Amino acid sequence: MPAISFKGWQTVIMDSLGFGKVLLVEDDEKLAGLIAHFLAQHGFEVREVHRGDLAMAAFLEFKPKIVVLDLMLPGQSGLHVCREIRSVSDTPIVILTAKEDDLDHILGLESGADDYVIKPIKPPVLLARLRALQRRQMPDSSACSSLEFGHLSIDRSCREVRLAGEGIELTTMEFELLWLLASAAGKTLSRDDILNRMRGIAFDGLNRSVDVYISKLRGKLKDNPREPVCIKTVWGKGYLFNPFAWEL
Repeated sequence: MPAISFKGWQTVIMDSLGFGKVLLVEDDEKLAGLIAHFLAQHGFEVREVHRGDLAMAAFLEFKPKIVVLDLMLPGQSGLHVCREIRSVSDTPIVILTAKEDDLDHILGLESGADDYVIKPIKPPVLLARLRALQRRQMPDSSACSSLEFGHLSIDRSCREVRLAGEGIELTTMEFELLWLLASAAGKTLSRDDILNRMRGIAFDGLNRSVDVYISKLRGKLKDNPREPVCIKTVWGKGYLFNPFAWEL
């Protein structure tokens, strides 16, 4: 049997876990082909879909671990597809769009997307984003795997959050943000800190994705959005996870 390099073993292990399957929903067939070819060269198995109204059936049949989704699609909009997928699965979704309007990004995140990239996208950048999402899906056995604060428990190994015994459904990005804040309980994290740790990019003063995720987390964790006490806004500095706000 020929020797397999460390990188080769990584590919074998990732494929056996099903982490290499990407559903690419893009109506520009030439662009989709280029992206699919590039990702295939780096160990991903890619299924292409060129219409929004065919995306859900492909998702259920293919069972991908990541979805790359264009917004402007024939048959059904990308936002509709995003909401449809999110209603049945927490599979990470990356919005791929030519729109640079902040509103479109916010709508994408509100619809359940975990990340977004703006066209024209360099394939290595998209690859880095997908690998980052892969890492977030894999438990870190060398680190603390659970946190508890009063009636809030966060289990990273099985990606489970419970509030007063009730399971809370979070997207991948929402879970990662909660884990990041809770791991630094009592400390203020700036938007720059959060974006750098979660996406490897710096806050440019305009990116509102952190605010969107914070708002969604507060809603799901029953934190009063007008006077939040669990995830507090420290004006001019960032956000703080209050470790004492979860007591019964």
